Amino acid sequence: MSIINAILLGILQGLTEFLPISSSGHLEILSHLLGVNSEDNLDFSIVLHGGTVLSTIVVFRHEIWHLIKGLFRFEMNPETRYMAKIGISLIPILVVGLLFKSSIEELFGGGLRIVGCMLIVTAVLLLFASRKRGGGRPVGYFDAFIIGLAQAVAVVPGLSRSGTTISTGLLLGNKRQEVSKFSFLMVLIPIIGMNLLDVIKGDIGGGNLSTAVLLGGFIASFVTGVFACRLMIRIVNKGGLWWFSLYCFIAGTAVVIWSLF
Repeated sequence: MSIINAILLGILQGLTEFLPISSSGHLEILSHLLGVNSEDNLDFSIVLHGGTVLSTIVVFRHEIWHLIKGLFRFEMNPETRYMAKIGISLIPILVVGLLFKSSIEELFGGGLRIVGCMLIVTAVLLLFASRKRGGGRPVGYFDAFIIGLAQAVAVVPGLSRSGTTISTGLLLGNKRQEVSKFSFLMVLIPIIGMNLLDVIKGDIGGGNLSTAVLLGGFIASFVTGVFACRLMIRIVNKGGLWWFSLYCFIAGTAVVIWSLF
């Protein structure tokens, strides 16, 4: 993989991790176009996700620090309750990751046809969410679990994680500002946990990518991730998901047609 390809994939990862158009699906598409297979290199995948994790931490640094301080007061306060909701939201993805990850990968694989179909499903979810008027209630414990289920379902390639979780929260009647924040914060622990597990298992370090390639992908995903995260928060608050629904439908249809030839 060249450094140019790494930067292009990093830019795409940073944008699509937060915009509701599926990072896994678009990386699969661009990898086919560039003639590379980034998914086969665990080092590169961890680096790209590390960039978007860092961008989330930067954007929400004040909120995260506030939550940490509240948690270490060791009392039941709003910060502790919020962290409890995040913990509840993690239950479905932990079950899927521990028990069914291999089965899902074997069932769906990484073919473009399933990516296209799931982009169309994402389009439908975003369309329903865009037509839903903003709710007035905060994310509750039950909401957190349902949003967590949505995140677990979004492991299917082409189904946008942010699009699925944010749409689910909006359809439940949660506040727009809270849904976007909760959606981005709840993914930090699973991504960091999976990457740490790969490090502990010794699954990294076996790739043949240079430091320059890895660094280029990391910086690209981080910089574009900061931009996309802030942009997505504004879009959700203003109710502009309809355009992404249209894009996902057009892109998904095109990919499905392309996969048939």
